[in-house]
Amino acid sequence: MSKRDLKKYLANLSKEQLEEQLIELYEKFSPVKVYYDFVFNPKEEKLLQEAKLKISHEYFPVQKGRKKPKSKMRRSVAQKFIKHFIVLGVDPYVVVNLMLYNIEIAQTYASENTIIQELFFKSMLNSFEQATQYAVANGVYSDFNPRFIAIYDEAKRLKWKNKGQFEAILERL
Repeated sequence: MSKRDLKKYLANLSKEQLEEQLIELYEKFSPVKVYYDFVFNPKEEKLLQEAKLKISHEYFPVQKGRKKPKSKMRRSVAQKFIKHFIVLGVDPYVVVNLMLYNIEIAQTYASENTIIQELFFKSMLNSFEQATQYAVANGVYSDFNPRFIAIYDEAKRLKWKNKGQFEAILERL
C-alpha cells in the first residue's frame, strides 16, 4: 500500500475507528508502543544514561561471580542505540553526546589495553566521521568541537595508526 492509498483509507475512517486502530497498533507492535511512550514522556536523560551504561559494559563488563568477563567491544551495540534515538526524534545534542561517549569509552579502554584488531580502529574512525557529519547536519558541531578535538588528541596520544584520518576529518570542517 502506498502512502497515498493509506491517506485515502484513513480519510474514510471515523474518529472512533482511527482511535481503535491506533490502540490496536499500540498493543500489537512493540515499536509503536516505544514510540508513543517516548512521545508522551520523553525522558531523554534517562534513555541516555541507560544507553551509556550498556555501551560501557561492552568495554568494561560487570563481574558476576568469580570469573572476570571478557570485553566484547561491539560497536553495533552503540549503533543500535544511536539509530533508535534518531528514529525516536531524540534531541540532536543527546544523540551527539552518545556518539562521542561511544568513542571516548573505547579510547579509555584502548588506553588501558592493547588492541591489535584493525577493525577496532576502523570502526572508531567510522563512528567519529558519522558523529561529525551528524553534528554538522544538525547545527550542533560548534557546541561539541572541544570533545571532537579531544578525541583526535587521544587518538594521537595512543598512537593509533589512523590518527591522520581523524585529523583529516577535522580539517575538512
